[in-house]
Amino acid sequence: MREASVYTEDELSASVEEGRVHRRLYTDPAIFELEMERIFGVAWVYVGHESQIRNPGDYLQTQIGRKPLVLVRHSDGKIHVIHNQCAHRGVKVVNAEQGNAGEFRCCYHGWTYHTDGRIKNVPLQNGYPAGFDPQDPRTAMVAAARVASYRGFVFASLAADGPSLTEFLGHLTTSFDDMVDRAPDGEIEVAGGIFKHAYDGNWKLYLENLCDAAHPLFVHQSSIEAAQKQADDSFSDGSGEIAVRQMRQNGAPYSFWESQVGIWAYPNGHSYLGDYHDDAKLVAALQDPVFRDYIAALEAKQGRERTRQILEVRRWNTNVYPNLSFMSQFQQLRVVHPISVDRTVVYTYNFRLKGAPEQMFRNTISFANIVNGTGSPVLTDDLAVYGRIGAGMSSGGAEWLQIGRGTTTDLPDAHGGRRGINSTSEVYIRNMFDAWLGYMTRPAVA
Repeated sequence: MREASVYTEDELSASVEEGRVHRRLYTDPAIFELEMERIFGVAWVYVGHESQIRNPGDYLQTQIGRKPLVLVRHSDGKIHVIHNQCAHRGVKVVNAEQGNAGEFRCCYHGWTYHTDGRIKNVPLQNGYPAGFDPQDPRTAMVAAARVASYRGFVFASLAADGPSLTEFLGHLTTSFDDMVDRAPDGEIEVAGGIFKHAYDGNWKLYLENLCDAAHPLFVHQSSIEAAQKQADDSFSDGSGEIAVRQMRQNGAPYSFWESQVGIWAYPNGHSYLGDYHDDAKLVAALQDPVFRDYIAALEAKQGRERTRQILEVRRWNTNVYPNLSFMSQFQQLRVVHPISVDRTVVYTYNFRLKGAPEQMFRNTISFANIVNGTGSPVLTDDLAVYGRIGAGMSSGGAEWLQIGRGTTTDLPDAHGGRRGINSTSEVYIRNMFDAWLGYMTRPAVA
């Protein structure tokens, strides 16, 4: 183990080779500390959704890497992201996960802040040195360097300079469009609570697994077998059918994953898996009266042709590097929070499609309970594997990990990225490490 500052640019570059990476990128605390500085300290990082702070004074605790921040809507309606730290003695000011407040007051000595972070009141202000200025922006709950939103999804960057949010997202803006365009009223909102789960493994493992089409046949064998034994006439609602269909489809042979599913990778580490999970396969679409009502509501607002175009988009998991993944068709969103080199926490949220039948949202919640809940027959398999990866990497085995599947067959994409010739390509992992290298070998940013 070494101090992060000891790693040179050449050593970091030598840790990533064509088709393989050194295991220390998942196990070395010094590498992790450097990632917090050079990736999470620079990149656009997802911090929350506008629907979570709909009214003036609404706030939400969030974080960038391990840094606690507050996402808040100020009294003028503007959105701010501010560091959750009192300028007096460094105390974390906001302790509730979310709420509404007219001001933020530190519990230690009563320093009070406006909801945009500016100092409002300093008790016992007499006696400070002549240079003390409570109006100095540095004497405040300091603002993140940059904040931007795309279709309600709010991102922040701790770096003052860099690409705009839309430049950073690139072609992945179309995945956010896919999520929002599915709402008949053109708006979505976070609802239904939060799933929180932790695992003993590196943060990069989670994003790597979400677009891995080669693992379900093995990792989810128990849920596949249970779903295959489930009678088709035993479903109590559409969500149960959706969940069981997905678990059955996880058991499809490789010939299926290599012919009907695709993987796409784009600059800045982003990717998505898709092409076959369309609504007709995952819902009893035209036979389901709720789904028919949904299509009617969408057609009433968007027209028949535009509705057809919206529902034709078939993306499964979209990964936005370095901390976000979401599923448009099921209105699920997951945020990755690194804790240490071998400890990660993930928050999972659900979205309501405004203007859609209420049963659609109930199905979204039921689907999350069955597939993404901490007691589900699917997620628990993945969490066990993450822990076994962490344990395995602590051994004295192979130093290099293989990520080369598809290297010789990947193809260019029309939107500036690359795609696997089929979904079992590891192109998206190689793409994330391309972004990783770009961040890690840049000069340090103040």
